[in-house]
Order: sequence, then C-alpha cells, then structure tokens
Amino acid sequence: MVTSLRPVVAESPPPAALAWSDRWREVRNRLLASARFRRWAAAFPLTRPVARARAREVFDLVAGFVYSQVLAAALQLRLLDRLAGGPADGASLARAMALPEPAAERLLSACAALGLAEARSGGRWGLGPRGAALIGEPGLAALVAHHAALYRDLADPVALLRHGGATQLAAYWPYAETGAAGGDPSRLADAEVARYSELMTASQPMVAEQVLDAVRLQGQRCLLDVGGGEGAFVQAVAARVPALDLMLFELPAVAARARDRLAGLGLARVRVHGGDFLRQPLPRGADVISLVRIVHDHDDEAVAALLRAVHAALPAGGRLLLAEPMAGTPGATAMGDAYFGIYLLAMRSGRPRTPQRLTALLQGAGFQGVRRLPTRQPLLAGVIEARVKLT
Repeated sequence: MVTSLRPVVAESPPPAALAWSDRWREVRNRLLASARFRRWAAAFPLTRPVARARAREVFDLVAGFVYSQVLAAALQLRLLDRLAGGPADGASLARAMALPEPAAERLLSACAALGLAEARSGGRWGLGPRGAALIGEPGLAALVAHHAALYRDLADPVALLRHGGATQLAAYWPYAETGAAGGDPSRLADAEVARYSELMTASQPMVAEQVLDAVRLQGQRCLLDVGGGEGAFVQAVAARVPALDLMLFELPAVAARARDRLAGLGLARVRVHGGDFLRQPLPRGADVISLVRIVHDHDDEAVAALLRAVHAALPAGGRLLLAEPMAGTPGATAMGDAYFGIYLLAMRSGRPRTPQRLTALLQGAGFQGVRRLPTRQPLLAGVIEARVKLT
C-alpha cells in the first residue's frame, strides 16, 4: 500500500502566538517542501552541497531497513570473519558462503557501499573500515543477530504503535513479558533466560569500558551490580580494581549462570545473590551500587521502586552509578528516541529517558549530589552518579 505524503492540515496557533524559532522552522519547512526551491538549491553552487546532503539523509531513512538487512546477511554468512583473514576473490567467497557467484557479488558490492567491505586489487575483496570496527567489537554482532525478533515486530509498525500486544522481542526478554502480564520473573527457568543472558554477556564489555573510564572506584570498599547478568560488568570491575569486594544481584536462574561463569574465570569471590529487585530488598554491605543498562528497561513506577530499594541498601554517603544510553544525547538523539524508543515499545517495558528525567527520578528516591559523568562514547552509555545524604 502506498501512503500519500501530502501534508495533513491540523489546527495550529495563530502566527502571532508562535515563538521566533517556531516561525523560522515553519518558513524552512515550506521551502524544503517546495519542489521549485529544491531544484534551485540543487543547482546553486553555494547551496548544492547542503541540498545533496539532505537528499542523502532522506534516502537513508527510506533505505535504512535494507542497509540493516545487508549487515545481518553479512554477519549470518560470516562474510566479515572471512575477510578478516585477508582479501579474497569473489568466487572463493561465494563457495565459502554457499551462494551463487552473482548473489555473492551483489552482497559484496552492497557491503562495500556501506563501508563493511572494500574492493581490492586483482578482483579481490577485503574488510572496509566499518567491517573492521565490527570485527573489533564482537558484542555488536550479537546485538545485530538478535534484531531478527525486532524486525518481525516492526513488520507492521502502525499495529505495534496502536495495539502493542504479544511481540517477538518481549518473548526474547521474558522478564519484561512476564512482568507485563503480572507474573513473577524470579520463577523463570534457565532455558528461559539463557538466550538474553548470553547476549548481555557478549555486549556488556564495550559498555563496561565506557563506564569504568568515566568513574573512579579506587577507595571504595564494595560494589554491588544490580541486574548484572552473568557477571560481565563485575568481571571488568575486578580487572580494573582488584582490591574491591564485589557482589551481584540477579534473577535466580541468571544468578546460577553467573556463579558458574565467574567461578570458571577464577572470580568465585564475587558474592552472587538471586532475587527480584522489584519484590525483594537488595543485599546490604556495598558502598557503591551500579545499574548498568537496567533502568531504561522498566517503566517509571518500577524505576522509582528500584531506586528507592538502592537508596535503602546504601549507607550514608554511598554512591549509585547509573549507566545506559540516554535520550537527548547530543550527536546520538536518533539512538535514544528513535531506536530505543521503538525497541522498548516492542519489548513492552521501559522507555528512553533524558538525564534531566533520570535526575528527577533519583531525587524523588532521596538521592542527592546527582551529576552526569562524561563518557568517551555517549552513544553507548551515559553515566549519572548520585549519593545518599551523609547523616
């Protein structure tokens, strides 16, 4: 079905009531909607680069799903892994991927256009700059692979927006689906948590690096990581601050996986507690508690309850470290409100929040001294620190 792009007339305030910035935006939009203006801008030397850039941006919005599917195919066929071993010709790559040569050439050309691959001398293909970056962050490949569930949920985005209902992504994250249905996530079995726990373990290191580069934990006595999965974050903390005592709190089935994994890494000293942080008090004894990619998975009521539980578990002067991608982040606004906004809608739990909204929630839970700590890659995670009042 083709949807008309003609403007829909809606009621609006009279021009005199509009701020100057709003008036300018209205003028800008009328110009951009004018075919005559676009033709002039594309021809005039001073505006031509801007006009071409705008056209590319609009086309990228249209073609974005195809781009993501090219990436998904390249990862599923292990094309980037094959190219990481050195340049190869199209015929040998086609055989390795079990593709007809014309299809392999089409995929390789598409990957080259997206910076994932590059044409090399002698009819060979090698890794492109974006492909090399993906190879260097294996957690990204795991994230892309799990997007198959999201793509199925977005087959009819209007239905998702209007009705919600059962989704593939909610089933992927069963604690969200169980909680939305009024069930008890702490009763989930190992088979129900294994898939998402493994994804979090694969993707957590790149986030942990950002967090630990932004915070100082030397001088702290004990850190409790709440919702810490199989322990990838406490593993990273242990490597950075070996003298720090460590605890982890997770759903019982995930906690059992964490104990086994950490023991295998020689980190049996990490005290792992099983429970549901929305139903049970958090263990005491830590002077710093971390929430890494946890808060944005939950709605405001649950977040408020979690933050109160964290506040109650910390001593006077204790610290909370909250780390996750945040809405309204300069240079990453699309990631916050577009990607995570729709992703969490499909997950049926949570929402992206600005630092200002998170600050309000923290203050409402009793925290003081709330401040944002800069990270090197805010697209991956922002960090907010808050403290319990000294008595």
